Order: sequence, then C-alpha cells, then structure tokens
Amino acid sequence: MMSPAHYLFLSATLFLIGCLGVVLRRNVIIVLMSIELILNAVNINLVLFSRIFGDIAGQAFALFVMVDAAAETAVGLAIILTLVRNRHTVFAGEMDLLKW
Repeated sequence: MMSPAHYLFLSATLFLIGCLGVVLRRNVIIVLMSIELILNAVNINLVLFSRIFGDIAGQAFALFVMVDAAAETAVGLAIILTLVRNRHTVFAGEMDLLKW
C-alpha cells in the first residue's frame, strides 16, 4: 500500500515539471500540456485529501477541475489553430495577433 507521502511526492513532481514547462518552453502546445500536468497534480492532491478526511467534496471539486481542463484545452487548441493558420508558427513569442 502506498502512503500519502508517495502521492504527495508524485503530485509535487508533476507540479514542478508542469511549472518548468510553462516557464521554459516557447511552444504553445507544450505550454498547454504543462498546464494540464499542473491541473493533474492538483487533482491528485484533492483526491488524496478527500480520501484522508473522508469527505467527498475534494473528489467533486477534482471532477470540476477536469471539466475546466477539457474546456481550456478546447479553447487553447482553437487559438493554436488560428495562430498556425495566420502566422504559420506555434511559438509563444509570436502570439501578438490579438494586440491592437
């Protein structure tokens, strides 16, 4: 049986990898995948503490986070497709399309 410390370590590792991906990468697709890693790390913590405290609210909130992640992915992919169609690139530095 895995202890809660194992889950916390896994969550912290995923969160760190996601944060590094957001900060260090310039590819918009990789940045979106890194944000998904961060949200999954939060979901692991929500479910873990929900299980520890015997309350279902953390699991319900994790479900809402997953729905939000799916919506964010849909909007993000639409923005990426528009960027590729107009600028022929997926780099975050060239995303000045929405500026005046």
